Amino acid sequence: MKKITKIDGNKGTSIIKPKLRVAAYCRVSTDSDEQLVSLEAQKSHYETYIKANPEWEYVGLYYDEGISGTKKENRTELLRMLSDCENKKIDLIITKSISRFARNTTDCLEMVRKLLDLGIYIYFEKENINTQSMKSELMLSILSGLAESESISISENTKWAIQRRFQNGTFKISYPPYGYQNIDGQMIVNPKQAEVVKYIFAEVLSGKGTQKVANDLNQKGIPSKRGGRWTATTIRGILTNEKYTGDVILQKTYTDSHFNRHTNYGEKDMYLVENHHEAIISHEDFEAVDAVLNQRAKEKGIEKRNSKYLNRYAFSSKIICSECGGTFKRRVHSSGPRKYIAWCCSKHISNITECSMQFIRDEDIKTAFVTMMNKLIYGQKFILRPLLNGLRNQNNVASFRRIEELETKIENNMEQSQMLTGLMAKGYLEPALFNKEKNSLVAERENLLAEKEQLIYSVNGNFAKIEEVNHLLRFATKSKMLTAYEDELFENYVEKIIVFSREVVGFVLKCGITLKERLVN
Repeated sequence: MKKITKIDGNKGTSIIKPKLRVAAYCRVSTDSDEQLVSLEAQKSHYETYIKANPEWEYVGLYYDEGISGTKKENRTELLRMLSDCENKKIDLIITKSISRFARNTTDCLEMVRKLLDLGIYIYFEKENINTQSMKSELMLSILSGLAESESISISENTKWAIQRRFQNGTFKISYPPYGYQNIDGQMIVNPKQAEVVKYIFAEVLSGKGTQKVANDLNQKGIPSKRGGRWTATTIRGILTNEKYTGDVILQKTYTDSHFNRHTNYGEKDMYLVENHHEAIISHEDFEAVDAVLNQRAKEKGIEKRNSKYLNRYAFSSKIICSECGGTFKRRVHSSGPRKYIAWCCSKHISNITECSMQFIRDEDIKTAFVTMMNKLIYGQKFILRPLLNGLRNQNNVASFRRIEELETKIENNMEQSQMLTGLMAKGYLEPALFNKEKNSLVAERENLLAEKEQLIYSVNGNFAKIEEVNHLLRFATKSKMLTAYEDELFENYVEKIIVFSREVVGFVLKCGITLKERLVN
């Protein structure tokens, strides 16, 4: 019988291959709420995608908000990622596309070469390019060059098409202001919102300030265009928008050759289209309101083109009466020879029978605020951290995935639309065919945008709360106990104060929680 000798392998010399350290980079080109939700969808996608690969180790996600891809120097997170690459913290970078990474050929090639020298590779999902397997830079050079020229070409084609529509008065308002809705490309009055617009103009003409009008709308539970709260700035935006008279001024803003957006102060031609749509406000009322706003601005020393807005006291318009819903006004009271600052319910001042809530002292509110903040600083582990964890555990993955799908469909729709515009500009398409295809794409895009907007509203509030809790937690973790009141702290963390009685107030924090505190007299 043959003898078989079993020889065991040398287990001690086996080599365990280290995991590849993978990071992701994503970017959105504006800082609007919709784009930031899109950013969250990208972040969720990449974290799941990287962690699903057993040979990869997820080492982080770098993202820039509201930054143009044409300028590397302005993208702080991209630069931080490159720095971490130099410090040997990353082996592979994943990004959505060349255009998301860079729309400047020189910058793109410079970064790729730099990373290749460090032994770090980039995978571009859309183009399915991995710089590790490329035998030359030709394909990347061509594609990044196309991305750069695409930005310029799209911009120029869009400008040409828009300019023509400006000139002949056929430009369609894709996102009409509050009071109107877009139906088949036309601005149609929304009757319910139109009544609110008329109310706003009437209240200002009667002598009310913009903040008072905003407070009244909030107290009535009337939502703004995006479903949020009204502010003085929103009210002023409505009062100065000529579209409510039925007229339209086109090209109020413009984009320069470096893709920067500017307010048009006369650098470019503006176009007035009269009787463009049904009016909500008469020209006489619009001009009368304009005169009122100019007079108030003059009295307060506010100049046009200056963002300065007078807000003399941190508590102004932020103290709300729990009994009647009115706001508290600042007054100077006397107690013998001694004077002190007090806050009084405006309805109680005008008619004591309508509200019985009495005044509270300014110094008592400030003392209560300091006490409340010190409790947060001391007990942040038991209050803020559980709140943050609860918000983070809310599952928005399905919404993120659908938003990402919609983003891709909208992007494809826009590319087709830009191609049509380019062909029309060069005379390759008949106007009738162009209009038919264009209208079809517009209808499809509006449906996609409507679904995306609905999803965004459902998850956006959660993101805002997470950010506010994070902001407050960072302060509470690092701060020492407060010894004095500061306006800046109040404005950073408090949305409003609710007065429940002369002894108890509630601080409604921007992160969504309300903390009650007793007033010590």
